[in-house]
Amino acid sequence: MGYLFRGILIGLLFGVPAGAVGAMTAQQAYSSGLRAGLLTGLGSSVADCLYACVGAFGLSLISDFLLAHQTIINLLGGAVILTMGLGLLLKKSGTDAPEVLPAQGAKLFLSSFAVGITNPAAILTFLFAFSWFGLGNDMKPLDGTLLVTGVFIGTYLWWFALSAGVVAIKKRMKKYSLRTIEKCFGVVLLGFSLVIFVRSFLAR
Repeated sequence: MGYLFRGILIGLLFGVPAGAVGAMTAQQAYSSGLRAGLLTGLGSSVADCLYACVGAFGLSLISDFLLAHQTIINLLGGAVILTMGLGLLLKKSGTDAPEVLPAQGAKLFLSSFAVGITNPAAILTFLFAFSWFGLGNDMKPLDGTLLVTGVFIGTYLWWFALSAGVVAIKKRMKKYSLRTIEKCFGVVLLGFSLVIFVRSFLAR
């Protein structure tokens, strides 16, 4: 179980710098409850697992392709984040919606998955983490599977902690309206998208 434990630790360390997905997860947890936050975080965890598979199983053909085209992929991710930020800023006032319908849940999952999967540099992060923990290319398929499973568990534990924390904090922030908080998250997402666009431009 050593590989599983190390995978969980890597997932936790990788998930803490939440970034845009963290803002999305916190916003959904605040607006619509714990389940919405967990569904949003799930999309990111799945994306992380796919990139962890590339690193764990040495799928160099895939990693080389993604890294070679990471600028355009990052721009696509920035566009997704920009759209979400604008959507929050322009959204009409409404009430909390704690009950998330299946179609809405799928949308939450796919939106965070899209943001997570449009970050090919995550492959390099996982390769560095695997190297740091002494995990080389000599891993057996079972070892790699346990490692990737651990990454999923670790990242999802972080999203659960973040979502639960936001739900708990919400009870102490009743003086702030939902629209005010959503606008704040919208501004944060716009900031993340701007950083992605500027960074992609400078990398050219």
